[in-house]
Amino acid sequence: MNETPAKPAAKKTTAKKTATKRAAPTTTTAAKKTTTAKRAPAAKKAATKRAAATKTAAPAQKAAPARKPESRVAMVRRARRINRELAELYPYAHPELDFTNPFELLVATVLSAQTTDLRVNQTTPRLFAACPTPEDMAAIPPEQLEELIRPTGFFRAKAKSLIGLSTALRDRFGGEVPGRLEDLVTLPGVGRKTANVVLGNAFGVPGITVDTHFGRLARRFGWTTAQDAEKVEADVAEIFPKSDWTMLSHRVVFHGRRVCHSRKPACGACPIAPLCPAYGEGETDPEKAKKLLKYELGGQPGQRLKPPADYPGRPAAPLAAS
Repeated sequence: MNETPAKPAAKKTTAKKTATKRAAPTTTTAAKKTTTAKRAPAAKKAATKRAAATKTAAPAQKAAPARKPESRVAMVRRARRINRELAELYPYAHPELDFTNPFELLVATVLSAQTTDLRVNQTTPRLFAACPTPEDMAAIPPEQLEELIRPTGFFRAKAKSLIGLSTALRDRFGGEVPGRLEDLVTLPGVGRKTANVVLGNAFGVPGITVDTHFGRLARRFGWTTAQDAEKVEADVAEIFPKSDWTMLSHRVVFHGRRVCHSRKPACGACPIAPLCPAYGEGETDPEKAKKLLKYELGGQPGQRLKPPADYPGRPAAPLAAS
């Protein structure tokens, strides 16, 4: 009889456990709901930030408006305006090789290949003191000539050209530099560029000098797309009157050396920037661009040891003092 009351107690214990087990899922579900509720605002915030970032970045993804094609007439007008602007900027533009006669200019131009005009100008005083005429240069021993022009680089090839052209001037032209392009280009080491330099600056015959600076700027200005120097010369010759050719060459080369550099043009300090289709290829910040200016525009010496009287900059130093 004593064992009978114990059975209901066991049932009560079992009932309690069963109730606890049944309540557990409810607690877990509530916890999950609470966690989900906490995560929801964070997810909304992240989504809002992503949407805002997308909206902010959207304008940068838009393509720049296409530039309206320029007519031939508009390009010619713009090109001639650039020439006038450069004339105001460089009224003192000149050939940056020191010379006193056609022979000296011819020799200096041949030496200027693969080096700077400054290095040539620092080298030619000794050279012209030793070889003032074609006859003298034709007779000098090659080793001695090589040593005189060594600072300009490629001195063996240049010495061979100088002796060859001097011999040709002595034997075929009476020791005088000819004033015709068709004659000049027959001389060893003389091409159209060198011939045009000599004709334009020693004989007053208009010519377009297409060096690396001129070719680069002619393409940036939209005057040509050609890479070949003769094609660039032909394209530019169709844009400008013949009377402008020589001075145009000086102005464009001046600008290329001082402002419109090959690797980093000083766009922000360029007076003709509004006329240039290539604006923005270089530094556009005005203050930073000013620091890129060279020679007289940058407060530095020029390339000639004996510059023209109207040159606003300082003369270059001789080779020994450089």
